[in-house]
Amino acid sequence: VQLQASGGGVVQAGGSLRLSCAASKRTTSNNGMGWFRQAPGKEREFVAAVDWTGSMTSYKDSVLGRFTISRDNAKNTVYLQMSSLKPEDTAVYYCGASLSSAMTRNQSQYRYWGQGTLVTISS
Repeated sequence: VQLQASGGGVVQAGGSLRLSCAASKRTTSNNGMGWFRQAPGKEREFVAAVDWTGSMTSYKDSVLGRFTISRDNAKNTVYLQMSSLKPEDTAVYYCGASLSSAMTRNQSQYRYWGQGTLVTISS
């Protein structure tokens, strides 16, 4: 399974972006999916996760109410809609497919990773 993340870019604080993560195979429709991010000089951290149905989601506290994770299993794609962006959201964002159908915040539970897409928020 290959994951291709896209949609990153440079936006001003307060703006919005939508990230997409396209999977190469339909098998990911049975997997929980997640978004993680890594800021310069920091470790990769959890951002959001969704179960295989798309009905259960989980978010990092600092993005709750600003970010929305969703998925379209017919298109093998997971999205991260980001709004009210802040400079501290600047990072490389990675999508992952977990080992199970449930959502999880635990990076060790993710088997497949995309290449990352850079999001830069200017103040």
